[in-house]
Amino acid sequence: MSLSRPLRALLLAALACCATAIAVAAETKVLRYAFPVAETGFDPVQVSDLYSRIITAHIFEPPLGYDHLARPFKLRPSTAAAMPEVSDDFRSFTFRIKPGLYFADDPAFKGQPRELTAQDYVYAVKRIFDPKLKSPAQPGLEEEKIIGLSELREAALKGQPFDYDREVEGLKALDRYTFRVQLREPRPRHVYGWASDVMGAVAREVVEAYGDKIMEHPVGTGPFRLAEWRRSSHMVLERNPRYREVVYDAQPNADDAEGQALLQRFKGRRLPMVDRVEIAVIEESQPRWLAFLNGEQDVLERLPNEFVDQAVPGGTLAPNLAKRGLQMFRVPGADVTLTVFNMEDPLVGGYTPDKVALRRAMALGTDIGREIQLVRRGQAIPAQSIMPPLTSGYRSELRTEMSAFDLPRAKALLDLYGYVDRNGDGWRERPDGQPLVLEMKTQSDQASRQLDELWKKNMDALGLRAVLKTAQWPENLKSARSGRFMLWRVGSSAGSPDGQGSLERAYGASVGKGNLARFSLPAFDRVYEQLNALPDGPERQALFDQATKLLVAYAPYRVHVHRILTDLAYPWVVGYRRAPFWLDWWQYVDIDPARRPAAP
Repeated sequence: MSLSRPLRALLLAALACCATAIAVAAETKVLRYAFPVAETGFDPVQVSDLYSRIITAHIFEPPLGYDHLARPFKLRPSTAAAMPEVSDDFRSFTFRIKPGLYFADDPAFKGQPRELTAQDYVYAVKRIFDPKLKSPAQPGLEEEKIIGLSELREAALKGQPFDYDREVEGLKALDRYTFRVQLREPRPRHVYGWASDVMGAVAREVVEAYGDKIMEHPVGTGPFRLAEWRRSSHMVLERNPRYREVVYDAQPNADDAEGQALLQRFKGRRLPMVDRVEIAVIEESQPRWLAFLNGEQDVLERLPNEFVDQAVPGGTLAPNLAKRGLQMFRVPGADVTLTVFNMEDPLVGGYTPDKVALRRAMALGTDIGREIQLVRRGQAIPAQSIMPPLTSGYRSELRTEMSAFDLPRAKALLDLYGYVDRNGDGWRERPDGQPLVLEMKTQSDQASRQLDELWKKNMDALGLRAVLKTAQWPENLKSARSGRFMLWRVGSSAGSPDGQGSLERAYGASVGKGNLARFSLPAFDRVYEQLNALPDGPERQALFDQATKLLVAYAPYRVHVHRILTDLAYPWVVGYRRAPFWLDWWQYVDIDPARRPAAP
């Protein structure tokens, strides 16, 4: 049969349209952005830094998660079939895992699909208690008092190999898909911990296959898998082919117009919506900003302070960026920035009045107002305590000495306790006449340099000689956790709605892990332990306030600010929304190829 010329042309045009449609449908959707700090590794039990945990949160799945759109938060099942059964006394929690969920394929499974089971969660939690791994999560989980885990750890500390096969009463798989947690004491907020990637399921055969290299081989059940990694430089995650069928669903507040619009747009879409996530590590803020402006990244999280006036003058997106269709997202951060004093250091540590006076004088001599104005460009509020906004224990109306800048009082404290200039060189000496030199560990990025300059000026004004020691952030974290430092600045983001997690930074049992200051005070530890068993309410808030007073008095940390976070995204990024506590969000965003310019 022969076709007329017009009919042939029409058919060819139709075929071309179909080919184009197939090509668009098959186009790989890539989300690109940059970390300002290098990662340390990808074992959820061993890492504590934010950027490593962003990666692990997209690979490893705990039984519970957070509703992506609900505010301030709403727990929901993740790998669990439903919310756990909780006893009336908050001491027993029974989780049932959905059947038919699988780990990402890995050579450790010898070519066979590996189904997720209840025993994987039992094993994952036991790893936190293995002394060899020095898990930063162990002290906090220790306070949950899961029956039998402390004894298992103690046996290993006495020289025995950690016995993963030993059954403990408080953490037991009842059948293939059910496990039960039993606690010695009531813990009303115990379920929060089961929404953290730290409690993500880990396959034992993967850990045993890779041994000491497990930080380089994350294998989970989550929406993404690690495809490429160049340390401190570049990471690529790809859609996990074994990821179960999960669709976009959420329960935004009725008055949340943005959340309701996102739900209407995406409800029922299968997750993840992007195929690939590419992360560059760009520690210097100017190259990171320029890379974003050049379209090399799709999302810029935490707009660097030095570009605030350029990008969002007066809190409004600059006209040149608005013309390009950029989106601005500005929210208060559930975080706090801190200067950490090593309480075991012979100069700035200790609990005697003269040592406390030195730390409090340094705190009083630190000008937080200028930090907010000059370095942070107004993108922060003064912190009054170590508890971040949006968490229990935080009080917006609270005012403490932590926000005070009082140079005369700071100098008077130093004079009173014998920190004076004895040799006339312009610098104070110690009360015994020995030299006094403060040493701050820092990083080489521009934001750190600006904070360093301001801090050095503050210490100069007090007559305190100060020097800076620069290294990469992971190296400084390693030094801090091992106690090989005097001073360090760090930011701390809330990992759950409970402010008690921030107080762990001063809990004695967490020294060398979350407690970077190595602060150990029995009075504080008693308050911390009492907080565990109480339900949220006035009595618990009074304990939070008592803990704050102790931290202000002894000053193991100088709290600085709670940051206001500004994120920018190109118009082809659809569905972005910053989460208050949880770290996984890649699966909830889409890339619109029609709006993204073609690569040159």
